[in-house]
Amino acid sequence: MLEYYLTIEIINPKAIDNMFELIQKVEQSYRKHAVVDVRTGDTVRVHQKVKEGNKERVQVFEGVVIRTDRKDSLTSSITVRRIASGVGVEKTYLLHSPLVLKVEVMKRSKIRRKYLTYLRERSGKSARLTAVSFDKDAVNTVADKAAEEEIEHIKEELAEKHDAPAEAEAKK
Repeated sequence: MLEYYLTIEIINPKAIDNMFELIQKVEQSYRKHAVVDVRTGDTVRVHQKVKEGNKERVQVFEGVVIRTDRKDSLTSSITVRRIASGVGVEKTYLLHSPLVLKVEVMKRSKIRRKYLTYLRERSGKSARLTAVSFDKDAVNTVADKAAEEEIEHIKEELAEKHDAPAEAEAKK
């Protein structure tokens, strides 16, 4: 029994490199080609695909980015906060998720911290951030054709569903 605890298995360093390369290839296949440069303090509009039963729709959530994590990683995420009906709501989005169709930067603010968690305790004028001018078109132009096609497909489906009952009544 003592021999079992004393034996140390040596792992081949080349095997570790091969595993790391394999993980990188798998991650690369799930990554989006281009993601908007979102920073802490930005006011963003996130378009998320939501499935309810057999229906799909696009839900838009607009708020201030209070946190950005792991920018260059597959698991890069942003935490967006907004006040809805007097209650603070925070949502965390994975930027490379297929459910996140589009992220638009609406306003960029001057900040000096990475995490704006102090905004949770503030409300009203004390929660305002100073705006900074930036090129909105240059930041938001990210060509992700798959996401744009998905948005158009969902819009067409919704239009067909709304038009079908109107056509049936018109025939009567």
